[in-house]
Amino acid sequence: MRSTLGVICATLAVAFASPVLGGDFDGSKRLICAPVQAMDCAIGDDCVRALPEDVGAPAFMRIDFEKKTVSGPQRTSPVLFMEKTEMQLLLQGTELGYAWTIALDQANGKMMVTLVDREGAFVMFGSCTPL
Repeated sequence: MRSTLGVICATLAVAFASPVLGGDFDGSKRLICAPVQAMDCAIGDDCVRALPEDVGAPAFMRIDFEKKTVSGPQRTSPVLFMEKTEMQLLLQGTELGYAWTIALDQANGKMMVTLVDREGAFVMFGSCTPL
């Protein structure tokens, strides 16, 4: 009986917690994100794997959906465009001559970031969590 009650409680906890967790990455909460892997791609060359700090990325960046900003320790960049679909949030802006895009998976907080200019692109992968 005790194990059956435990299974029922666990099932209810998962059923009611899942929508709350899913809401963490829907644009309703501020996030802190950490890039963990980077690629440096230049025209005519193969992309090179790197650490985010090797390409000048901050260790952490904050996304504030209410203020429409992405900020690191040195700069704050306005989000110029945001699109929300059922599965992801897309954010776009410009900074220091680069166009950037952040694609955020609403289910798990995983992010992909691109920064591009006329000479090449940086691609970064990371994760976000609510502040």
